[in-house]
Amino acid sequence: MSRSSRRTVVPVLLVLTVVAGVGLFYFQPWKAFTDTTVDEALPGVMAPASNGEPATRDTARVSGGESSAKDTGPVDLAEGRFVSHEHDTSGTARTVRLADGSQVLRIEDLKSSQGPDVRVYLSMRDPAAVEAGLGDGDVELGKLKGNLGNQNYTVPAGTDLSRFRSAVIWCERFAVSFGAAGLAPAKG
Repeated sequence: MSRSSRRTVVPVLLVLTVVAGVGLFYFQPWKAFTDTTVDEALPGVMAPASNGEPATRDTARVSGGESSAKDTGPVDLAEGRFVSHEHDTSGTARTVRLADGSQVLRIEDLKSSQGPDVRVYLSMRDPAAVEAGLGDGDVELGKLKGNLGNQNYTVPAGTDLSRFRSAVIWCERFAVSFGAAGLAPAKG
């Protein structure tokens, strides 16, 4: 190889290496082939079921927005099923008031894709509108813990959950919704 050829080839190879490195960092293509499963229990103390067995979500769950002095378990406030947007996404989302008064967004049976910088949001827009963007007044609850399973996200204290119409799996890097669940008042 002549000296002038090396002067051209070396810089081109360096530029290609830098571009490939930036592309790998930015797109993280390996995430299309990997899964992260999370299986968190709903926070709080669960009473045993009437048959003496440990409680399941159904036996410890109280539906409706009202609670009494006897309620010591979680209270469902709103719930909905995920619909797919940019990626196939399924599962349910529900907002829950815990016995201590704190609130969480609980995502159950989630099946979605992984991606770079995926986060969980509450949005004032309905799921169809979220496909075009989150809108004003959204609340970020944190990075998506896993693309499969059951997980909890703490809602900031003082947040009025009745204002939010959907829970959203949002890719921050590409500003797209993977999927969203409408939040309708829980049936009691």
